[in-house]
Amino acid sequence: MTPTSAVVSHPGRIVAVALFASTLILHAAPQRGTYQHLLGLFQEFLAFERPPLKDGAPDYTVPTLSNKRMRLKAFQSRLAAIDTSAWPVEQQVDHALTGAVMNGLDFNLRVLRPWARDPAFYQSVWTGQSDTPAHEGPTHHALVELWTYAFPLSPADETRLTAELGTIPALLAQARLNLTGNARDLWITGTGTMAQQVGDLEALEQRAPGAGAALKVALRAARTATIAFVTWLERQAPAKTGPSGVGKQHYNWNLRNVHLVPLTWDDEVAILKRELARAHASLKLEEHRNRLLPPLTAASTADEYQQRASIAVTKYLAFLKDKEMLSVEDYLGPALREHLGGFVPLERRNFFGIASHYEPMTLFAHFYHWFDHAWMKRAPHASPIRRDATLFNVWDSRSEGMATAMEELILHAGYYDDNPRAREIVWIMLAQRCARGLASLYAQANEFDIKAAKAFQVQWTPRGWMRPDLDLLGFEQQLYLRQPGYGTSYVTGKYLIDELIKDRARQLGDGFSLRRFLDEFNDAGVIPVSLIHRQLTTGR
Repeated sequence: MTPTSAVVSHPGRIVAVALFASTLILHAAPQRGTYQHLLGLFQEFLAFERPPLKDGAPDYTVPTLSNKRMRLKAFQSRLAAIDTSAWPVEQQVDHALTGAVMNGLDFNLRVLRPWARDPAFYQSVWTGQSDTPAHEGPTHHALVELWTYAFPLSPADETRLTAELGTIPALLAQARLNLTGNARDLWITGTGTMAQQVGDLEALEQRAPGAGAALKVALRAARTATIAFVTWLERQAPAKTGPSGVGKQHYNWNLRNVHLVPLTWDDEVAILKRELARAHASLKLEEHRNRLLPPLTAASTADEYQQRASIAVTKYLAFLKDKEMLSVEDYLGPALREHLGGFVPLERRNFFGIASHYEPMTLFAHFYHWFDHAWMKRAPHASPIRRDATLFNVWDSRSEGMATAMEELILHAGYYDDNPRAREIVWIMLAQRCARGLASLYAQANEFDIKAAKAFQVQWTPRGWMRPDLDLLGFEQQLYLRQPGYGTSYVTGKYLIDELIKDRARQLGDGFSLRRFLDEFNDAGVIPVSLIHRQLTTGR
C-alpha cells in the first residue's frame, strides 16, 4: 500500500508525515518495492551495521569485518532493486539517503578502516556533546558519553556508567590486534587522543569521590588499560612510516557516493582557493571602510563576557524574527543560551575564543547547530530515515555548510550595521575555514603531512589568530585527516546552499522569500544539501 501525504503543523514549522489509508499495513509484511519495504530495509541495515560483541566489546576483528563486507553487498543489491520511479520525490530522497549510508559503511570497510589505521577510533570517553548531529569522524559503538550524566550519580546512572567503562579493557586488548595500519600521522595523533583519555578518566575519578566499589574497580581497570595501550602505541610508532590520506581517487568516490557532494577533489580545491581569496580581499575592503573607526575591544572579565553573550543572543533572536529570516520557535533561544561558553584569559584563547571575545555573534551564528539539535528533538522529521543523525557524517554538507552560511547571511542582512568592525571578523572566520579546508585536501592527497597542513592553516589565517601553540590547530587537522571531506564541508556545503538559493529563487520568482526558503530547507532534515536541492526543486 502506498502512503499518502499530509502535513502536521509544529510551532513555526511544517513537517511532512505519511498517513496510511489502512491500519492493516501495521500488521502485514510490506510489499517488496514499496516505501514501507524501504523503511524495513533501512532498519534492518542499522541493526546489521552494529558489530557483534567479543569479550563484551564491539568486534572489529578481521574475520568479522570481512564477513560484514560480503553481507553488505546483499543489502546494496536489495536497495538497488527497488523501483522508485513512481514514488513522490520525498520518498526518492529517502531511498538515495539510505544508499549513501550503505556506501558509508562500504567506504569504511574498503578504504578508511579506522579500526586498523587510526588509534583515535578506540577513544571511549567523551566529556562533551558534539554540536553537530553526531560525533565528527569515525567512532566505535560503545562510547561513554559523560556529558549525559549528572553528578553526583544516581544509583541507576552509577550502574550504567560502571557497565560502559567495563568495555574499555577488552576493547583496547582487541585494538592491539586490529591496528595493523601504517598511517604515521594518524598513529601519532591518535596516540595523543588516547593519552587524553587517561586524563579524562583521572578527572572522572575526582568527580565521583563517593563511587561504589564496582565503579571504582571499573575506573581503575579502564585507566590502567588505557595507560598500557598508550605505552604500546608509543612503542609501535617508530615503525609507522606511511601516508595517512586516502588519495584523490578514494576521496572523490567518498565525496560523491557517501556525502553526495557533486564535486571532485579538484573542484573543491578551486572553490576553496576562490573563497580564500574572496575572504582576504573582503577583509581588506572592510578594514578600509572602517579605517577611521575605533578598533574592537575584547571582553576583559567573565562578567563582561557573559553580559555581551546574553545581549548578543537576545538581539540575534529578535533580528531573525524582525528581518523575517526564518521561523523562530520559543525553544530555540534556550537551546542557544545553553552553549554560550565562558571567559578565557587572553593567553589561552584559541581562534574561536578570540573572535567571540570581540563579538560573540561572529561565533554564535555558527551555532545554527544547536537549532538543528532543538528541531531534531522537538519537531523530529516524520521519516525514520531522516529522524536521527545519519551514520558516517553523511550530514556534513548540510550541518557545517548551513552553520557557515549563517555567518555571512546575517552579515548581509544587516546584523552588524551598528558594529561595522565586527564584519571584519566574519571574513577572518571564512578565511580560516578555507585555509584549513585546503590544507585537509592536500593532506588527503598525501601532498601534505599533518605538519605541513597545520603550517598552511596558520599561514593563511589572518592576523595571526590561528595560534600553533594551542590544541585547536592539531584537533582540527587530525579530525579532517580522520574523516575525508569534513574539512571542506563548511565551505563547499555553503557553496551548494548558495546554488540552491539561486535555483529556488529562479523557480519561485516573486514567491521567493528568505524565510520561506530557510523553513523549507530546515524542514527537509539534516541531510546532504544535494538531496535537499532535489526535493525543493523537483516538480513531482
